[in-house]
Amino acid sequence: MVPVNNREKDADGQGGGVQSVDRALQILEILARDGHAGVSEIAEEMGVHKSTVFRLLGSLVSREIVRQNNDRGKYQLGFGILRLASSIPGRLSLVHEARPILESLADQYKETVNLAVLRSNYAVNVDQAMGPSSLATYDWVGSLTPLHATSSGKVLLAALSADERELVIKKTGLSARTSRTVTNRATLENQLLDISRYGFAVVHEEFEIGLTAVAAPVFNHLGNVIGAVSISGPAFRFDPEGSPGLIEDLQDAGLRISEKMGYTRR
Repeated sequence: MVPVNNREKDADGQGGGVQSVDRALQILEILARDGHAGVSEIAEEMGVHKSTVFRLLGSLVSREIVRQNNDRGKYQLGFGILRLASSIPGRLSLVHEARPILESLADQYKETVNLAVLRSNYAVNVDQAMGPSSLATYDWVGSLTPLHATSSGKVLLAALSADERELVIKKTGLSARTSRTVTNRATLENQLLDISRYGFAVVHEEFEIGLTAVAAPVFNHLGNVIGAVSISGPAFRFDPEGSPGLIEDLQDAGLRISEKMGYTRR
């Protein structure tokens, strides 16, 4: 480990400007993760002198990127961050950012991978990647599917507040698509609790006989669910819970897409 004093000297030598930028970014990441922190806390985590942190914070405060709150002089992200970030959301395309991850997942598991979002009380598929073993040729992009009968739909439904969920179900109902569709409200609510707890949803022939699917959430920079990524395949060969690593890989894919949308893993 390089002593703190030597690291401090490096900042004034060759590459010192780059190092200062890197340290400033570290500070922003710490504040984004923890909400607020003091000079001593930040310095200890970064392994640098408090004077270095204080100097960098001063520069960030002067540009309103960071501000000092009234909680014993601790620092937190400032409104300058919003100013910088305001130009990003319009340029961030969920479909564009997710596409390589969907294709990789489809290639890895040889099945159909879909990306869905909530629209007008339904799950709408906004992109699809076909694996080499996919039997289906149906293009689900643009299709509205019921929230209570699909894996992506259940992930999106589980993320809604109780009041929002009540309104959706009141408008759409819990009609049976197949004999396996869950139409009992209490049973569905129990499933949604498990989905929220474990971070994935599995449906066996609830939307279409012969079709099994599993989905995981996609989050935005605020930690809110904005979509769901799913893998589906023929029920006779596709068993998500019996395929080692599949659910974990799907959840990781959801988190990687989330990170591209500004989400920070906890």
